[in-house]
Amino acid sequence: MRVFLTGATGFVGKGILERLVAEGHEAVCLVRPGSEEKWRRQHGAASRIEAATGDLFDPDSLYQAMEGCEAVIHLVGIIREQKKKGITFPRIHVEGTKHVLEAAKSRGVGRFVHMSALGARQNATSAYHQSKYEAEQLVRQCGIPAVIFRPSVIFGPGDEFVNMLADLVRMPITPVIGDGSYLLQPVARDTVADVFVKALTLDAAVGNIFETGGPEPISYGGILDAIGEALGKRKVRKAHIPLGLMRPVIHAMEGFAFFPITRTQLIMLLEGNACSDTETLYQTFGSKKIPFDEGIRAYLR
Repeated sequence: MRVFLTGATGFVGKGILERLVAEGHEAVCLVRPGSEEKWRRQHGAASRIEAATGDLFDPDSLYQAMEGCEAVIHLVGIIREQKKKGITFPRIHVEGTKHVLEAAKSRGVGRFVHMSALGARQNATSAYHQSKYEAEQLVRQCGIPAVIFRPSVIFGPGDEFVNMLADLVRMPITPVIGDGSYLLQPVARDTVADVFVKALTLDAAVGNIFETGGPEPISYGGILDAIGEALGKRKVRKAHIPLGLMRPVIHAMEGFAFFPITRTQLIMLLEGNACSDTETLYQTFGSKKIPFDEGIRAYLR
């Protein structure tokens, strides 16, 4: 199958691209103008991988890039806004998705596989989740057979989340916002790649939204302990920072790219990110369950 892939250069996209090729698909990867040389250095003349220059906000380029494609996997998203540059949740998640859908419909694409986010819902507390929900509605109404995934935090070699926390755990004392009891359900990139690629041909998945998490939820504190164990640290000593102290600091510092958290990310962290349905994903796609502690031991040192 010839598959149009957005977000191919990102952490998740690299895993999905590798799986597409391994399963015998042809991947046409959207590459921003000016990034062609970097792409060629990374992939050379790799068989079954093709670069298509285009932009989410240039509908004609999307239409041209999708020539001959039978399916689309749409991954592009941001976790942090840069409003001065016009990089906002509504623009990237909603407007960008609308353009990809319009091109796919014009090209007669037969399957659309979409990356949303766990926690996406109407009237969500965070602007991030609200924009993801609005994008989902566009996908559901587009008329193309579609599958939507809502992943929790995704981990794997080269990730930002676990590697950032590992740097904190290596410190003599690890700072923790609040009590650390909020739950997440980290899912392995291998699992995400597996279900996205299977969704291209699994008719039973069409029309559904799948919460995409690991085998079980883990508290933030438990995640830090698991990382410490993977690093060979006998005990992770934690310093709990009251929310009342952190909120004004984050408000003052979130505009700086080096600062690791924004108010939006704090809202999402504290409300938790665990699945209400853990089993449907694994039953539908037959994917292997990869526990968090087992998965991170494969790449943390």
